[in-house]
Amino acid sequence: MTQHKTSPWLIAFRIIFTMAVLACIAFIFSNSLEAGAISSARSQEVMRYMNAILDRIGLGPLSEHSVRKLAHFAEYCLEGLLLTLCLRVYTARFVRHISWPLLGGLLTAVTDETIQKYVSGRSSQLTDVWIDFSGVVAGMLVSLVLLLILRGIMAFHSIKKENRRLRAERDSLRRSRDARIRRAAVRDDSEFYNNTPEEGEDTI
Repeated sequence: MTQHKTSPWLIAFRIIFTMAVLACIAFIFSNSLEAGAISSARSQEVMRYMNAILDRIGLGPLSEHSVRKLAHFAEYCLEGLLLTLCLRVYTARFVRHISWPLLGGLLTAVTDETIQKYVSGRSSQLTDVWIDFSGVVAGMLVSLVLLLILRGIMAFHSIKKENRRLRAERDSLRRSRDARIRRAAVRDDSEFYNNTPEEGEDTI
């Protein structure tokens, strides 16, 4: 059996996306391990920054609660995106194994809320699990769209490359045909002049 050698680029992408997924999960858990007062202070800081931007464009202010839920959704959206891309670099049939990112995201969300249950000043809520899991699904959808666009671009360039090859082959065949026609014409002319009687020669 012939073994296909794994591309160094593929190995590099596998390492990069695996490390990115682990870093994302570590970031999520590190946020959960923060005490309630520290987490609340950071949420209020982000809230003031976002409200300053929203105020400039005439939109209403966000509450700290909304900011915290949006933060949950955003970090899990990133995890869902990275999980799907990570799966893609390990298998070309990633759609068949799409349940793995879903399971990974759900386990992360459940573990995250379990951690918060034992941290001072934090609470664990079932609604947060659903918000987190919704973020995972949204991130997966984004990654699937990106992969679809990438596949379309690659298919387009592949078709262009094949068209260039076919045009080059057609031009080569045309040149070869024209060369044969010219050689045949030269040969016919040569035979004609060789068979033509010279002046004064008896043709009978």
